[in-house]
Amino acid sequence: MKIYSENKKAGFDYEILERYEAGVVLFGQEVKSIRTGHINLSGTFVTIRGGEPFLLGVKIPPYQPNNAGADYNEERDKKLLLNKKEIDYLIGKTKVKGFSLIPLKVFDKSGRIKLEFGLAKGKKKYDKKEKIKKRDVEREVNRELSE
Repeated sequence: MKIYSENKKAGFDYEILERYEAGVVLFGQEVKSIRTGHINLSGTFVTIRGGEPFLLGVKIPPYQPNNAGADYNEERDKKLLLNKKEIDYLIGKTKVKGFSLIPLKVFDKSGRIKLEFGLAKGKKKYDKKEKIKKRDVEREVNRELSE
């Protein structure tokens, strides 16, 4: 399983409660571009419109910029492929205040491009500060033990 992009900031800004895996509807040029590592998940999110999940805010530049068609849109909304049961569950969960769907990583699974996203709840500022403080203390302890 090759990981093409990871949203490292998601773990810091959000508390991930559940993880889901979904296929992504892409054009051939977008697949080639992703496989060369040209995708960035920072600032992206998943939304459900009309009973269908979409990945918004992701930019996938053309594989060969000189050969890209005039109608190529690198910020096109990407449709996600999920079961109806999962979609209905996520619709119910996202209506609850404070929950959102955050992309975590894009990877290859058996030759298919997949997106892992999580049902997340935003962290408060004091939670983030506490996590930084805990990480610094652990780093100090490990430094003392290694000397």
